[in-house]
Amino acid sequence: MLQREDQKGARPGGSVRAAGSRARSGSRCKHVCLALAGLVVAALLSACATLERLPAVPLALASEIRPLDIPYARFYADGDPAQFRALAFEVVSKARAARAAAGQKPDASTTTTFLAISGGGDDGAFGAGLLVGWTARGDRPQFSVVTGISTGALSAPFAFLGPEYDDKLKSVYTETSSADIFNKEPILSILSGDAVTDSTPLRQLIARHVDQQMIRRIAEEYDKGRLLLVATTNLDQARSVIWNIGAIAKSPDPRARDLIIEVLRASASIPGAFPPVMLDVTVNGKRYEEMHVDGGAMTQAFLYPPSLRLKSVERVVGTAKHKDIAYVIRNGRLFRPEEQVKRQTLAIAGQAIATMTASNGVNDLYRIYLTTQRDGVEFNLAYLDDEFGVPYVGPFDKTYMNTLFEFGYRKGAAGYSWQKAPPGYQN
Repeated sequence: MLQREDQKGARPGGSVRAAGSRARSGSRCKHVCLALAGLVVAALLSACATLERLPAVPLALASEIRPLDIPYARFYADGDPAQFRALAFEVVSKARAARAAAGQKPDASTTTTFLAISGGGDDGAFGAGLLVGWTARGDRPQFSVVTGISTGALSAPFAFLGPEYDDKLKSVYTETSSADIFNKEPILSILSGDAVTDSTPLRQLIARHVDQQMIRRIAEEYDKGRLLLVATTNLDQARSVIWNIGAIAKSPDPRARDLIIEVLRASASIPGAFPPVMLDVTVNGKRYEEMHVDGGAMTQAFLYPPSLRLKSVERVVGTAKHKDIAYVIRNGRLFRPEEQVKRQTLAIAGQAIATMTASNGVNDLYRIYLTTQRDGVEFNLAYLDDEFGVPYVGPFDKTYMNTLFEFGYRKGAAGYSWQKAPPGYQN
């Protein structure tokens, strides 16, 4: 069994990353350095200041955990491919039944559309604007599968439920300020705690939007064969965990909504900067705790595990005249801009982390692209380009986020020119 352990929250921001103009990079590096400073001081005092916790779950027992006794509630991204394959078969069967109930002929052509939304913090305003603008254009599809990490995890439920939730998606990225995301911790709390901020406000923000009506709607769409997937990182095991939000939403367990809120919060919890989410687990009568943090600690975006071969599923279920299309929204730029780095420990560490994270994000795009090419899936990529040059002035600045949302909206409404391959890829 798995349930929530009350903890402090996180920011909707994916892993630390550098994107944008030199002004944006410098400002964000300061925030990285502040987090690193807290971590350095905390590490020096770690021998005498540690929060208590239950033992971590051994990886050998991971397969025995079934959150709230819900089938297909979650998967390890690098786990047994048979588990995700079984879910794929069930989803295809549900989708076929839904089409039959709607009067569609069995031999009619079908299309599966995937949407992957990356991390990126307040740059999530770009993806939100793009989606709402796409609605205004009038040709935005109903996505069969929506995946999200970090800020992408927070926008994914709105994207999954479609245009009826566009107003709420817009409000999250245009009416939210830093006070709605986190509170700064006093220095003594940093030294004795597990993060440099308290993001309880974020949990409250998530809870306001993830109400019972949203839970019910997600469950209804899951019954139609549609998937909403969110990734977190199990930090104890250094493994990416994919959560099936639709399966959890469908559960009659009264704790299901709370678990969804915690999963979304965990996906956005930058380690060190924001508190982890601790989940109670019982295996063979013994209690453990899992530490879940930002999904971006492992990957910036995902479509589906590469171990799943879509064509093999489609051959078994006999889906003739079928097409697969993938859309990937990277909430940020592809590369960190050049910067004359100060010969200072925190500046060097901050820029190194930003560089590594940005590079890993591009690597994720290559992984997704190669998987889609193997499986015959049409690949489409959107990202924040140099046309947007508004300086970054600080985390969750309303003026910046509104400007970025409008930029994305104009791109979507005009018909975004999707890139057909990752940057620099040559066939």
